[in-house]
Amino acid sequence: MPTPYRYVTPVPTEAAAGLIAQVYAQIARDFGMARMPLFLTLSPAPEVLAATWAMLRESLVAGQAPRAAKEVVATGVSLANKCPFCVDAHTVLLHATGEHELAETVARGGKPSDPEHARLFAWATGTATSGQAPPCPEGHAAEHIGTALAFHFINRMVSSLLTDDLLPAGLQRSRLVRGLGGRALAKTVRRRLPQGEALPLLHGLPSGPAPAWAAGAPAGTAFAALRAVAGEGDHLLGDSAREAVVEAVAAWDGEHPPLSGWPSGPLADVAPAQRPAAKLALLAALAPYRVADADVAAWREAGGGRSDADLVRLLAFGAITAVRRIEAALAVPA
Repeated sequence: MPTPYRYVTPVPTEAAAGLIAQVYAQIARDFGMARMPLFLTLSPAPEVLAATWAMLRESLVAGQAPRAAKEVVATGVSLANKCPFCVDAHTVLLHATGEHELAETVARGGKPSDPEHARLFAWATGTATSGQAPPCPEGHAAEHIGTALAFHFINRMVSSLLTDDLLPAGLQRSRLVRGLGGRALAKTVRRRLPQGEALPLLHGLPSGPAPAWAAGAPAGTAFAALRAVAGEGDHLLGDSAREAVVEAVAAWDGEHPPLSGWPSGPLADVAPAQRPAAKLALLAALAPYRVADADVAAWREAGGGRSDADLVRLLAFGAITAVRRIEAALAVPA
């Protein structure tokens, strides 16, 4: 039977232990799905798995801001990043909130009829280019910024490591299927969950200072851990490769890279032996939907550490490098 997994073999839920099992259990409890492809595909690198889940939970799943509004942000970011898997998934979750017309409107990139949702959707789709603060009540800003940054990271990992199909044969593209899936998840999605319960999963992992936009909210602690954990993937790149990736992302204008001449231009001065890793990291940062079988094969053949865990960590480094660039440009609400 076809699976959505492209380049890694996930840790099955029945074989999970330790931190992986703890994360899987909390996902099943709080998200309502025991087998989420994104988190399964991150499982070879448990620290990336835990930090990604914590970031998602503490921004999107828990908190005070309406879940439907945050799902609008998640869908808008996913559309802007050309991540159909995530667009489909969060269309289903918007159905689960009871916002059926809104779900289908944003799934096709249309403008929501509700002015608040329309402003949030426009903000979300422009977060890589506009640098504006979210148009929402001050007390909800951290959750909306956290959701947007979470999905800038998640979209990049999903596009790199999963196929476009959430369900076999693309069944998720049917409005009927999406509506039924939403109804099945409605009870879980409409619960109001307390914040902070994912933070114990981060104990012992690298971290750093919480960002100013979080204003002390748990999403800031989760983001600090994700930033540190994913950043440690830089050890899989040589010095010239790391510098080339960081410089290319720093010069990025937030738009999708051209189809011709990229990324060979930014990587022209990288040593040939380091180029496969640099290409994967840069693709993950700026065009993850272009990661191809040949790119992963070239990286594996280049020698050194080439496990599934290494691949997850390398792609996570590229993804977080782009996310940090986006975060740095976002205005922090007063």
